[in-house]
Amino acid sequence: MRTLALILGALSAFGPLSIDMYLPSFQAISRDLAASEAQVQLTLAVFFGGLGFGQAFYGPISDRYGRMRPLCFGLSLFVLASAACALARSVEGLVAWRFVQSIGGCAGIVIARAVVRDRFDERESARVFSLLMLVMGLAPILAPLTGGQILVLFGWRAIFWTLAAFGLLCLAAVLGDLRESLPPERRARGGTGDALRTYARLLRDRAFMRYNLSGVLVISEMFAYIFCSPFVFMQIHGVRPDHYGWLFGLNALGLIIASQLNRALLGRVAGARILSRALVVTALAGVLLFAAAWTGAGGLPGLLLPLFVYISAWASSCRTWSPRRWRPRGAMPAAPRLCSAPCSSERAPSSGRCWARWAMAPRCPWPASSPPAASRPSPSIE
Repeated sequence: MRTLALILGALSAFGPLSIDMYLPSFQAISRDLAASEAQVQLTLAVFFGGLGFGQAFYGPISDRYGRMRPLCFGLSLFVLASAACALARSVEGLVAWRFVQSIGGCAGIVIARAVVRDRFDERESARVFSLLMLVMGLAPILAPLTGGQILVLFGWRAIFWTLAAFGLLCLAAVLGDLRESLPPERRARGGTGDALRTYARLLRDRAFMRYNLSGVLVISEMFAYIFCSPFVFMQIHGVRPDHYGWLFGLNALGLIIASQLNRALLGRVAGARILSRALVVTALAGVLLFAAAWTGAGGLPGLLLPLFVYISAWASSCRTWSPRRWRPRGAMPAAPRLCSAPCSSERAPSSGRCWARWAMAPRCPWPASSPPAASRPSPSIE
């Protein structure tokens, strides 16, 4: 159990490590490759794009072919692309290999969560997901701090060699200690076309899109923060690269605190209520952050305070708005292992929110002869 949790935690950290570890090196990359700020920021933009693109397809592929083959392919691709980034001689080459790196890295993020749902019931999976959230919270703190020190001691290329070594260690751990969690009899029979039709139906679902868009709008400012903070902190406010990680880590600490506080509140307060309050706080903090950036009032501290509040509130809203909280009222598990969603191989239910829960659900552990429990047609978000 402990070994499995460590492996899954490491796989979940690919995104934060690949994004945050090299942020302190933006200025060094710009000087070494004779690139503009916009070109260096493009190396981050394409990584986000590849991360989103890859996640849309690794899920259906791993549902059909099992978890191990797509995971090993993704990790191998990540190692190769990280080494190529370290050897890049132009910013255009770095941009291209960062996209390939994101396609490889997102395999660990997607499949780690799928393995949790394959192996554990709902109660145990909640505990494992809490551990993964802790890892994903610690990674943004440790990654820029580590990246800043590597930059000062060895240069920016060593950061990508470090990522390649991390990917290689994860690949060795997966091959040595992780076993296939999705047996052939539970694998999906549909292809990419079925997955695309599922995504299209989700886009037409108003209940799903209403909550999804709220998360998209909130996280868009997070992307702006990640894109621009290296130049704002280091170039405008003169923060040293090895100190940049402390500022970035301080905001990531707020993310962890808010996430754990939200976890405690969910036992006593409805998730929809927490979500609405968190979105209000996020909006107010965003307005204050815009005012501080526009007027320059307060200098760097004037930016950091509303930014800390914004990120903390964002963490609370993200933990509340989670696919695992799409649960119909009165639904009871129909198998000894707890699972609150119909199996993805079953026919989709007709009601909007219940259908969105079905479409985003992992494969359920009960055999095909055991039907899912009936539920009311009007589900709620808990």
